[in-house]
Amino acid sequence: MNNDTEIDMKEVELNELDPEKQPMTGDGQAAGGEKNGSVKLKVPEDEVTFTGLSKEELMKVAGTPGWVRTRWVLLVLFWLGWVGMLAGAIVIIVQAPRCKPIPEMNWWNEGPLYQISDLQAFSERISGVEAKLDEINKLKVKGLVLGPLHTVQKDQVNTLNLEEIDPTQGNKEELAALLEKAHRKGISVVLDLTPNYEGADPWFSTADVNNVMERVKAAAEHWIKLDVDGIKIPDLKVAANSVDWPMLQGAVQANHTKKKLLMGVAQSISPVELSQLVNTTGVDLVLSDLLSSKNEGRERIVAMDALHSQQRNVGWGLGAAQQGQLSKLATTPGLIRLYQLLLFTMPGTPVFTYGDEIGLQAVGSESPKMVWDIEKEPAEGAAVNETAEAERKEHVAVRKWFKSLSDLRGKERSLLHGDYYPLSSSATALSFLRVWDQSERYVIAVNWGTNPETLTLKLEPTEGVKLPETATVKLSTDDAVEVDSTVKLDKITLAPGTALLLQFPYTG
Repeated sequence: MNNDTEIDMKEVELNELDPEKQPMTGDGQAAGGEKNGSVKLKVPEDEVTFTGLSKEELMKVAGTPGWVRTRWVLLVLFWLGWVGMLAGAIVIIVQAPRCKPIPEMNWWNEGPLYQISDLQAFSERISGVEAKLDEINKLKVKGLVLGPLHTVQKDQVNTLNLEEIDPTQGNKEELAALLEKAHRKGISVVLDLTPNYEGADPWFSTADVNNVMERVKAAAEHWIKLDVDGIKIPDLKVAANSVDWPMLQGAVQANHTKKKLLMGVAQSISPVELSQLVNTTGVDLVLSDLLSSKNEGRERIVAMDALHSQQRNVGWGLGAAQQGQLSKLATTPGLIRLYQLLLFTMPGTPVFTYGDEIGLQAVGSESPKMVWDIEKEPAEGAAVNETAEAERKEHVAVRKWFKSLSDLRGKERSLLHGDYYPLSSSATALSFLRVWDQSERYVIAVNWGTNPETLTLKLEPTEGVKLPETATVKLSTDDAVEVDSTVKLDKITLAPGTALLLQFPYTG
C-alpha cells in the first residue's frame, strides 16, 4: 500500500510541474479524453539551424578577385550616376527661362480701394462701417478711404479743425475700434483730409493754401500716430506747389513700421501732365478723372499708353475722383459690368465708391443710401414687388461679377502688375493686352457704344510677346459668348455695351 501511495504522489508532482498539460479553462476534460487546453506538438527529430557565415569566412570571401571587381564596378556606376544627375540639373537650370523679378508692390497696389465718402448714407457713423467690415472684406479690397470726417463750416477757414471728428460721423474711440478690426482683416484705412470739402474751393482760396497745408501736415502726423494708414488730399497740382508740401511728404512717408499712403486727386489735366505730377511730386498714388473725362476709346488708350509705366502710382476710377458712384456714367447694368471689368484690368489701382459693387444707382446730387441684405429672398407666400425683386437680383448678380473680378486680379500677375500693350481702339471701343513673364496672358476688349464693333487686334513687334491665333473666354458680359469658348484673335466683334476677358497661356 505504501508503494501505491508513493506512485500517486509522483504523478501529482509531475502534473504540477507540467503546466502545458493543465486545463486553460474549466476543470472538465475535452472530448476524446484530453484535458482542456492541452496542445500536442510534433517536434522534428533533426532540426537544422542556419547561423550564416562567420566574420572570418566573410572576410575570406570578400577578398576574392570576383567580389573586388564587383565592388569597384558598383562604386564607379554610383559616381557616374551621381555626376550625370548633377550635370542634368545644371543643364535644366541653365536652359530654363529666367523668372522676371517681381516689382516692388505696396498694399495699395495689391487690390482695389473702396471710398466711403458719406458714412451716414453707407451705414450711419464710423461704428456702422465697422459693423459692415465682414461684407467689405468679401470684396477683397485692400484699403478704405473714409470721409472727410473733420469739422469745418463751408468756406470758413477759421472753423477748420482737421484733428476733430464731426460728432455726427462718430468719435475717436469708434475710429480706433474700426482701425483695429480692419487691420486684423488685412484692410488699411486712409482718411480724406480735403479741408473745405463742402465749399467751392477745396483749399478755400489760393491765398490760404500754405496756411492750410501746414494744418494738413500737423493733422497727418496726428492721425498716423493713431495708426491710420494714409491720407488723401484734393487738387494735387495746387497742393504740390505749396512751400509746405515737402513737410507733408516727410510726415506721411517717413520710416513707419507699415508704409503709409500719400494719395492725391488730380482732375481736368492731360495724361502727360498727370505723368509729370507723379514724377515731380513724390506722391504715392494719384487718382485721376481721365476715364470719366476721356469718352473715346482712342483717348483712353492714349491715357493708358502714357501712364502704364507708372501704374503703381496711378489710380483709376469712373466717378471716383468726384466721390460719385460709377452708375452716374455707366447707366445700364451691362455698362456697370463693362466698367468694372475695365477698371480691374487697367494698369493701375482700381478705385471704387461704395455701392459700385452692386451697381447702386445715384439719383441727383445726394449720396445714395446703401442697400444691404440683398441676399434675403422674399418669404414663401408673401406678396412680391416684381420691380423691387428684379432690382434685388440684379444687385446680387453685379456683386458676384465684381467679386470674381477682384479675386482674379489678386491671383493673376499679368493683371496685378503685368506689362501693358495696346491692341486696338475706336470711338467707342478699345482692346489691350496684359502680360507678365511666364504667367497666363489676358486680352481685354470692351465696347461701350450702341452699335456692334469689330476690332482688328494688332500687336507691334515686341520681344518675347506675340498674339496666338485663338484665346479662351474667361469672362463675358455678352450672353451670346460663352465662358470657356474659343475666340479668334485676328478680329473680335463685340455687341453693343459688352466686354470680354480672354486668356491664353505662356508658351515659351
